[in-house]
Parts: sequence; C-alpha cells; structure tokens
Amino acid sequence: MDDRPAFASHPRFPAAAQVICDSFEKAIEQLHITDSDYVVIITRGHRHDQACLEKLLPGTEPFYTGMIGSRRRVAAVMDELIAQGYSAQRLQRIHSPIGLSIGALTPEEIAVSISAELISCKRLKREDLPGEVRYTNRSDVDIGVLRALEKETDQPKSIVTVISSKGSVPRGAGAKMLVYPDGRIAGSIGGGCSEAAVINDARQIIGTGEYLLKTVDMTGDAAESEGMVCGGIMQVLIEDY
Repeated sequence: MDDRPAFASHPRFPAAAQVICDSFEKAIEQLHITDSDYVVIITRGHRHDQACLEKLLPGTEPFYTGMIGSRRRVAAVMDELIAQGYSAQRLQRIHSPIGLSIGALTPEEIAVSISAELISCKRLKREDLPGEVRYTNRSDVDIGVLRALEKETDQPKSIVTVISSKGSVPRGAGAKMLVYPDGRIAGSIGGGCSEAAVINDARQIIGTGEYLLKTVDMTGDAAESEGMVCGGIMQVLIEDY
C-alpha cells in the first residue's frame, strides 16, 4: 500500500494479492489485521512511518511489526508515542531498526535482512521479558495450512502431520502439509525425497476415509543416496480429510 498512484499500482506489483492506493491511515483500515499477520512499515519518510504505527497501535497487535529507521530516529518516535500514552511494552515488541544485522547496505540487501527477520520470527517463539524480547524454539505448525483447512471444507485432500521425530530432521512435531489429488501441496514436512514419498502415499489416501502411519527414515547410506541428508527419523500421520 502507498498513497501515490505511481507506486501503488497493479502493474508495479503484478504478483501482489492486493494493492491499495489511499492515505496510509485509510489503507490500514482496509487490511483487517489479525494477530497472525506480519506488518512491515517502510514509507518514504519518518512522518508517514509514525502515522502508520499510530494507526496500528490501538488495533489488534500483529504477530510481527517492523518499522524502518535509524536508532536515533526510532528512539525519538518511541519517546513521543510513550508521551502520548501508548504502551511502552507494546512498543518494545516492534522490530526497529528493521531487519537482522547482516551489514546490509543496498535496497536488495536490506530486503534480504528484513525477510530473514520475518523467517526468524515465524520459526522462533517470542517471549517478552522485562527489558527484553527473547526468541526460543516454537511449534512447527504452519498458520497457512490451518487457514486452508478452515476455508477449503469441501475440497478433497489429505493432511500429513509430523507426530514425532528423532535426531536431525527438517521439520519437528506439529508440522503439517496438505496434499491434493493433482499433486499440489500446501505447507511442507521438509522437502526432498522423503516428502515426495509421503506425497505419493497421501494422494492414494484421498477419498478412502482411511489413515496411514508412516516412518520416514533419513539415516544410513540408502537414505543418503536418495538425498535424505538430515540423518533423523520422522513418524507422520497421513489422513483422508
């Protein structure tokens, strides 16, 4: 979203699900932000960045909020918002300066650092402690898969769930993947040959009303020769859904 037609247009972002051209405040209202969303604030100026943040703060807190800016500028914005009565604890959870510290300089490198931070927040669990925000391992459950299950109630498919793991595996217990009759998938249990074998079984399950427990062994020479290089064992549940 942007307030300039030359920037917020479908030709510039053909792959975007939605492009909004409006004032930042009105555009944010159209987003209907939930607590599982990720919000990145990067406008053309700090004044607009702050306006976006002020509009976001009273509503539902997104899972991730990041705002670009230098440490000095960000500190000044935070002090001003605290003086206005906004929660210091809520402001502390905002990722700003935005992105992981990888020495990024160019726009492309900065984009990589921000994307990396989004991934770290997705894969790690946030624990808010006095004076700090700490991240620890979190469940491998994919929000996107759960949303698809909620919306696609009439579409034939099977659901694959990692129910236990041992050793080094790509995804832990709770990771889910949907498999459709045409071979499309949503989510992942780790990719590679191990996932391909599970997908084949999952397609056979669709429409049967049955389930299958499958052990995926990624140890030993045979597994390594097929590209299963993690070296662990996963047990997965494949269900007709």
